[in-house]
Amino acid sequence: MRWPEASHGVFAISVAAELAGVHPQTLRIYEREGLVQPARSDGGTRRYSGEDVERLRLIAALTGGGVNIAGVKKVLALQQELATLRATIERLEAELARSRQSARTR
Repeated sequence: MRWPEASHGVFAISVAAELAGVHPQTLRIYEREGLVQPARSDGGTRRYSGEDVERLRLIAALTGGGVNIAGVKKVLALQQELATLRATIERLEAELARSRQSARTR
């Protein structure tokens, strides 16, 4: 699902928990474990973004499937590494295309 302003913290913990299908206390545990870092309002209230909710849904699906917190952390780290590698590949492919175009024009 695509969220408007996906990276901005807009959802209170109760709403984020409902959207993710978990209890608010579970979100506090996930935060304490470092699985999610919601934004905070000036008053310190947690504000979850659409991206946070998607991440929470993934975490809930993994834990619901029997993956423990350490496993979830590993999955999330591997997803981040994959995204970084994909971005690197895209950058290198663009550089290669520019080099090939430059060679053709010479």
